Amino acid sequence: MKLFYRKYGNGPPLIILHGLYGSSDNWVTIAKSLGDLFTIYLPDQRNHGQSPHDNIHDYDSMRNDLFELAYDLKLNKFFLAGHSMGGKTAIAFALKWPEMINGLLIADISPFTNETTKYSAYNQHLTILKAMISIDLSRISIRKEAESILLEMIPSEKVRGFILKNLQRTTGNNFTWKINGSSLLNNLDKIMEGIDRSADVIQQITGFPVIFLKGENSDYLPSCDFKDILIVFPAAEFIKVANAGHWIHSDRPDEVVKNLKKLLGDR
Repeated sequence: MKLFYRKYGNGPPLIILHGLYGSSDNWVTIAKSLGDLFTIYLPDQRNHGQSPHDNIHDYDSMRNDLFELAYDLKLNKFFLAGHSMGGKTAIAFALKWPEMINGLLIADISPFTNETTKYSAYNQHLTILKAMISIDLSRISIRKEAESILLEMIPSEKVRGFILKNLQRTTGNNFTWKINGSSLLNNLDKIMEGIDRSADVIQQITGFPVIFLKGENSDYLPSCDFKDILIVFPAAEFIKVANAGHWIHSDRPDEVVKNLKKLLGDR
């Protein structure tokens, strides 16, 4: 799949992958602040932003989309970062093509399915996607009306605001969603999947720096997973970001920028 992307800066290539419900827009400020160190590519993943919609939405397909983008950009080796769903996509890519990675940063997501938080996270996303799909956009004339409907099912103002960033006006002055809610809902089980922890499946990936950022107020990257992550990425560094929830790049962009710079090492 040909992904839409934005490009900023000059220097060694860095691709940053957004998370579920996100888009390349979410990372523009961070990309611009790193433009003197990296050439940064911000793709919209499938079923998000300006990239094509498709019935298939899993980590194999997103990993392959990323490979196609790198091939089209003639990137034989690059730095890679990803948040949440984008982090899992980045990990899937690194497991398949580690020779193409110069450095890896994963923002607030575990590679593994965590049984403790799996059902609460699944139900939260289920509620969000059903709420989006339930809105009859043909009856919406202003954005505030959509927000009022979402308020009944999504109490968090921050989450509602994040979701509403995907609501856009068409040329006919109607509203439409930039994300493919139906496909995401149908593939929610696959989006929640992670690496199999069984010893015969896990492989070791070395040869480049790996940083995992954990939001202090988030449970998407539980500390109990660190030991298993070190089996896959023996050189992984874990950094807890104070005063940050799951959306670290929104809560503490300074910390994200600082740690992306660390990937360069002594370059």
